[in-house]
Formats: sequence, structure tokens, C-alpha cells
Amino acid sequence: MRILMVLAHPLEDSFAASVARAAKEALEGRGNSVDLLDLYREGFDPRLSAAERASYFAERYDASEVAGWIERIRAADGLMLVFPQWWFNFPAILKGFFDRVFAPGVAFEHDPAGGRIIARLTNIKLFWALTTTGSPWWVVRLYMGDPVRRLLKRGIAAFCSKDVEFRMFCLHDMDRATEAKRKRHLERVRTLVSRI
Repeated sequence: MRILMVLAHPLEDSFAASVARAAKEALEGRGNSVDLLDLYREGFDPRLSAAERASYFAERYDASEVAGWIERIRAADGLMLVFPQWWFNFPAILKGFFDRVFAPGVAFEHDPAGGRIIARLTNIKLFWALTTTGSPWWVVRLYMGDPVRRLLKRGIAAFCSKDVEFRMFCLHDMDRATEAKRKRHLERVRTLVSRI
């Protein structure tokens, strides 16, 4: 399987980078190919351009500035996102990736009758998120309603792909996690990902 792994963290020595390395090694160890797209290292600009927004409902979306990233997602069988949750949401650079790359004619088509959008990323059969939160699980799930999971599963994966396997694996309470807890989490990531 060809996996596009999208890493969204500004620090090269972050825990998210460690998760991405562990997952990539486990995937490649099982014979999968991994295209690591490190949004910060590649200089991805998360700002939707005027041309992109102006063409959003036009006959053809202006994807000229993000064409390389679009080709990478079109070449993938699976998508694996690795990122921290900040303020119960995506890092801005990852939100910009969705805004600019998951665009009309790429991830979906507008329904001409004005109904539900039509999925276009039918090549994506696996959609996973490996993430962390600074809050305990009960704050994220019970108090906040697990917003990132809902957005990814219901608002992106379900609208942009069909028959996709969605999974989200999260280390909660990251700000207080001991080194031992982080190591255990990395081992769980390796085990989980090695089943792909």
C-alpha cells in the first residue's frame, strides 16, 4: 500500500516527529511505501490564495500553486496524518492543507443540484490520524465532544472518500506524559500500524 503521511509540527525533534518515524518504520517494515510530507520542512503555505478562493465554485479550481501536493495525494492508497491538537483543533498548517489541497475537482465535486458533495478521493482507502492532546481524555471526549475526531471522520474522510477505513489514535494528557508513557505510546503506534 502507498501511504501519504502528513506531518504537521514546527519542531523537528517533536514527539509528533517521533510518532511519524515510528509509524513510517513499521509501515515500511511490512512492505508498504511511505511518502512523508512534512508540511513545515516543505514550506507549505496554509493560506488559501485569492485565485484559489475565486475559483472554488468555478468550472475549474485553480490548483496551480498546490499541484505537486495534489499529485502526491492522488498517488496514495492511504492517508496518515500525524499532528498535535492545539485548542481542540488542527494546527493551522494542517487546516490550510485541507483548505487548499482537499479542493473541488480533487477531493470532491460540488453537486450540481446543490445537494451533498460528491467524493473524488476514491483512491484513499485508509484514513488514519495519529495525534496528541494536552488535555485528559475526559475533557476532549466528554466536555468538548471530541471535535477533531468528528471533523476528520464525518467532515473530511466521509465526504471525500468512499468505503474508507478511518482510525484515530491519540495520546491524551501529553503535557504531563512521562518519558515511559511516551515510549509505551510509540510502541503501541508501531504495533497498530504494523497491522496495515
